[in-house]
Amino acid sequence: MTPTAKISCRNLWKIFGPTPDAFLARHGGAPKLEHFKAEGMIGAVRDVSFDVHPGEILIIMGLSGSGKSTLIRAITRLNDPTAGSIMFEGQDLLRVSEDELVELRRHKMGMVFQHFGLLPHRTVLANVAFPLEVRGSPREERERRAMEMLKLVGLEGRESYFPRELSGGQQQRVGIARSLAVGPDIWFLDEPFSALDPLIRREMQDEFMRLQKMLKKTIVFITHDFEEAVRLGDRIGIMKEGQLVQLATPEEMISQPADDYVRQFTSNAPRDRVLSVGSIASHMVVPPTGAGVAASAKLGDAAAQVLASDAPLAVLDDMGQPIGSVTREMMIAAMFPSRDADKHPERQP
Repeated sequence: MTPTAKISCRNLWKIFGPTPDAFLARHGGAPKLEHFKAEGMIGAVRDVSFDVHPGEILIIMGLSGSGKSTLIRAITRLNDPTAGSIMFEGQDLLRVSEDELVELRRHKMGMVFQHFGLLPHRTVLANVAFPLEVRGSPREERERRAMEMLKLVGLEGRESYFPRELSGGQQQRVGIARSLAVGPDIWFLDEPFSALDPLIRREMQDEFMRLQKMLKKTIVFITHDFEEAVRLGDRIGIMKEGQLVQLATPEEMISQPADDYVRQFTSNAPRDRVLSVGSIASHMVVPPTGAGVAASAKLGDAAAQVLASDAPLAVLDDMGQPIGSVTREMMIAAMFPSRDADKHPERQP
C-alpha cells in the first residue's frame, strides 16, 4: 500500500463456481480465460490492483458483465473476494471480524446504488436518519444530522414527504443524503444516475460535483457512460472480462489508450473538453509571434485561435515559456481523428 492511498487493492480475485479457492490454487494463482471456460468458472474480478487516493474521484467503468459492480462489492465485502488484499487506512479488510466490518460500514463507508432503496413507509427525514438509527444515535441527534444532509442536497422543506411523492431525481438525492449522514471517509457509488432521464441525470452530476467541491470525499464511482466518467473523474479505470485494462487520467486514456478495446471505448469521448493543447503539441519550439497558446488550455478553448493561424503557434508553459508548437493540422487531427470504416466501436448498453 502506498503511503498516500486511502484504499489499496492488490491481486484481487472474485471467482464464481464450485470450490473457487481450489480452482485458483490448481492454476498457480493465475488461471487464464481458457481455464475458466473449460471448467465452467466465472472470473468476475481477475487479478486487479489499484490505489484510491484521498479526495480522489476514481471512476471504474466497463460494459455489462465486465466486473465493475462485482469489484465494488468485493472492496466493501458485500461479496467476499476469493483472493487478494484490500487495505483501508492501513487496515486489512479481509482480516477484520464481522463485527469490525459492520462498524466500518456504519462509520467509515457511504454507499449509493442505482436503485434508490428507500423505505417506502418512512418519511424522507426518517430515511436519511435510518443509518444513524441503526448505529444507535439518539433521535434528536440523528434528526438534526438528517436535516443538515437534506439541506445540503437541496431537499429542505421535503422532510415530511414520502418517497412516492418525490421525483426520481429527488429520490436519488435522498439516497445521497442518507449515505452522507454517517460522515463516511470513503463513498462508493454504483451507477447512481443511470436510472434517471438525461436532463435529471445531468442535474444530478452537477449536484454531485457541487457536493464534492464542498466535502472533498474519497470516491469510487461505477458507470458505463464514458462521458459521465470524463465529466466526473480524476482517473478512470476500464474493465474487460474481470480485468482492469487501463487506469489513467481521462486525457491520458484518450491520447494514449492501452489497446484497441480502450481506443474503441473512448472513440466518442468529448475530445475538445478533455485533451489539452500540451498533449498534442510537437516538441519543436517556435518563437512566440503573439500571445501563443497555453499548454493547459483545452482544445475547445484554443481551437479558434489555432485554426485561424496559418503558421505554427508557440505552446507556452505556466511561466509563459515556449515548450513546443501546435499547428492548424494538428488541431484538426486531434479533434476529428480518422476512423477505420471497417471497425465498429462497442456500445455500452
